[in-house]
Amino acid sequence: MSDMHKNNPLHGITLKILLNELVEHYGWETLSEFVNINCFQSNPSINSCLKFLRKTPWAREKVEKVYLTMKRNK
Repeated sequence: MSDMHKNNPLHGITLKILLNELVEHYGWETLSEFVNINCFQSNPSINSCLKFLRKTPWAREKVEKVYLTMKRNK
């Protein structure tokens, strides 16, 4: 791993993998409580959430923080 990425815990993890792990661990309902975004609340699907998160940096940051917290607490 290069020095540039060794301190980035998200390096090598795609948004799709991250989202799948979160849904498997917490479920959509709990995720929508952590991050209040419509794509988690109304007919949630991986594809619709990926589309939204790729276009919305603030929401992606929040989801990434939830993911990092989940990984630390495992």
